Amino acid sequence: MHLEKFRYDNKIVKYFAIATVIWGIVGMLVGLIIALQLFIPDLNFHTAFLTFGRIRPLHTNAVIFAFVGNGIFAGVYYSLQRLLKARMFNDALSWIHFWGWQLIIVAAAITLPLGITTSKEYAELEWPIDIAITLIWVVFGINMLGTIIKRRERHMYVAVWFYIATFVTVAVLHVVNSFELPVTFWKSYSLYAGVQDALVQWWYGHNAVAFFLTTPYLGLMYYFLPKAANRPVYSYKLSIIHYWALIFIYIWAGPHHLLYTSLPDWAQTLGTVFSVMLIAPSWGGMLNGLLTLRGAWDRVREDAVLKFMVVAVTCYGMATFEGPMLSLKNVNGFVHFTDWIIAHVHVGALGWNGFLTFGMLYYLVPKMWNTKLYSAKLANVHFWVGTLGIVFYAIPMYVSGVTQGLMWRQFTIEGVLQYGNFLDTVTQIIPFYVLRAFGGFLYLGGAFIMAYNLYKTAAQGVFQEEEEAEAPALEKKKIIGGHWHSKLERKSIVFSALSLVAIAIGGAVEMVPTFLVDSNIPTIENVKPYTPLELHGRDLYIREGCVGCHSQMVRPFRFETERFDEYSKAGEFVYDHPFLWGSKRTGPDLARLGGRYSDSWHYNHMMDPTSTSPGSIMPPYPWLFEQAYDANEIPAKVTAMRTLGVPYEEGYEDQVVMDVQQQAKQIAANLKAEINVDVQPEAEIVALISYLQRLGTDIKVKPEQVAAAK
Repeated sequence: MHLEKFRYDNKIVKYFAIATVIWGIVGMLVGLIIALQLFIPDLNFHTAFLTFGRIRPLHTNAVIFAFVGNGIFAGVYYSLQRLLKARMFNDALSWIHFWGWQLIIVAAAITLPLGITTSKEYAELEWPIDIAITLIWVVFGINMLGTIIKRRERHMYVAVWFYIATFVTVAVLHVVNSFELPVTFWKSYSLYAGVQDALVQWWYGHNAVAFFLTTPYLGLMYYFLPKAANRPVYSYKLSIIHYWALIFIYIWAGPHHLLYTSLPDWAQTLGTVFSVMLIAPSWGGMLNGLLTLRGAWDRVREDAVLKFMVVAVTCYGMATFEGPMLSLKNVNGFVHFTDWIIAHVHVGALGWNGFLTFGMLYYLVPKMWNTKLYSAKLANVHFWVGTLGIVFYAIPMYVSGVTQGLMWRQFTIEGVLQYGNFLDTVTQIIPFYVLRAFGGFLYLGGAFIMAYNLYKTAAQGVFQEEEEAEAPALEKKKIIGGHWHSKLERKSIVFSALSLVAIAIGGAVEMVPTFLVDSNIPTIENVKPYTPLELHGRDLYIREGCVGCHSQMVRPFRFETERFDEYSKAGEFVYDHPFLWGSKRTGPDLARLGGRYSDSWHYNHMMDPTSTSPGSIMPPYPWLFEQAYDANEIPAKVTAMRTLGVPYEEGYEDQVVMDVQQQAKQIAANLKAEINVDVQPEAEIVALISYLQRLGTDIKVKPEQVAAAK
């Protein structure tokens, strides 16, 4: 048997690993800052670029795509070469991938604080960056699939299956969710509107969690956990069931983020059913990981790498049990929009993704630098500090979520809301925000300990840029007999195509009827397009990230209709590109805000929130009073909206500037009459007030008017 000599490329792994550590610390630091801002609003230093609304998406993008993303690529580039006994397909593609990904992260770090955002969860980056992501993802895919095709190992190990599912699914998710119409180089409107946009967004959002934060990490688990434990994977058959059941079922679960909203009930029900089914394959994977450690538990007590991985897999099990439970309507109705969801997300992010990444880095660095870990004691200190960080983060948020859920729905014996002022709840949970920030501080501290430990480890070793290896070339043989899945593993292209089919079915079943059956989204005659000034004000609302703290979706519960008025209808959102239903209520719902308060109330509220709402944790927005908008830029927005189907009359662009000026002058006159302030009609605050005053006014809340609107 002729053995071919080749070299594994460790240099690309090294660069991705370094990027993982650096971006991890940056992302966690931004997370700690926004956690502190929730009880010390002035920590934004009254600067537009540091407000919670603008840097919250910076935190989520940095942690998901910079920290976890680079961690995925470090692990994939290391393990894939060894599992396939082949160097990566093309070194140039590897480096284009690395530098392209880092440039995308830098672009996100610049644009998001500037307020350049689509507002869509986990997909906030604007269209030029979306195109760059697509191109770099294709580069990664070519490099990975090329390596798989030229492999010297006949069978594809289970980790490789999950890498394939990650590539094909993320490609589909990103492209479909990113259909948008550019208005300028840094501004676009979603192709979809309202209910349809919400469905596509959460099909993407939930499956970004599934196929960026879960499937690649399962692949890493299947490689690094057995390697660190020096044990074979517990069950090959369980791996097969885990893989195919997981990727088929996961894709259906997105609508569980939209329970009790205006999404058609059949779609909500599908999301619930498949979410509950998801427990089985998820726990199958967790058990396969934990049972791999049979006979190695004594080592777990001593080995920090295994400790991190065991807690990571356990947190995966916790999160994937809790997720289906949160998909049950009775549970979801209680905890949705509360801090419980924040706890749930971070058990997965801090425990599953964070700890598995830490364990992988502690395993990789000594291997590639051909040395021992600098300090096992420091690694163990990191483990316990990080674990305490998760506890101090999650438990206060669970308690806060229960507190919110109970207070929001509490009625007195006379049948009125006991806590009618939303701020009653906000002030009650501030101590939990303090504890959460302390947990984040501990977790970040652990990351600094790891960075020091890994640096010292590298300093005492010698880096192996290229690692010598040898294996026989893969010969083409006719497949005779054997397990059916074993045969499938030999056909990488067929395997990838079947994976694509498995993930495409659920999305198609949910989305096609929603887009093609008009009765799913009934229109309401009273609902009219936004005026040009309101449209621009909506864009300012998006720019400032208000959707991160305020929902625009009144659910059909008595405690919500008593507090916020008539529940939301699907037809109200047909002109909303993008939708702004939100997923968290740090502040009250705004769906029916229009007309509740005077223009001067909104003016004062944005200048100093505590002047109108004592105890508010919302920061002031002084730049809205200092910056002016250009009315001449608004006609292009109207044109774009008409292209998307909003019924503005042909030629209306010629009248837009005049209409903007007329409405703005009226608001400025109102402010002069109410509080005797002179406001320039071109001030951004005027446009924002126009939008806030429009919210919900198409659907009247008096009983006879509600009946007519239906």
